[in-house]
Amino acid sequence: TCPFSRPRPVFHSPTTVTMEGAPVKLAKVQRVLGRTGNTGNVTQVRVEFLDDKNRTIVRNVKGPVREGDILTLLEWEREARRLR
Repeated sequence: TCPFSRPRPVFHSPTTVTMEGAPVKLAKVQRVLGRTGNTGNVTQVRVEFLDDKNRTIVRNVKGPVREGDILTLLEWEREARRLR
């Protein structure tokens, strides 16, 4: 393993959970599509929902992200526009 790699979070349940009364969904990053934004500070990724393996959407993520990461989505109906 790389000494600079960050530890992966462990989730026990892929179902919808609540955080301070707001429903959230967990999604796993399948593929990193590229960088977007004025300064390239946003990464566009394709995610697969942990509770519905057949459903994938494209989302914009700010901050470090790589394949296999688990995202907590507060809003999961909206899909990001594709990169040009």
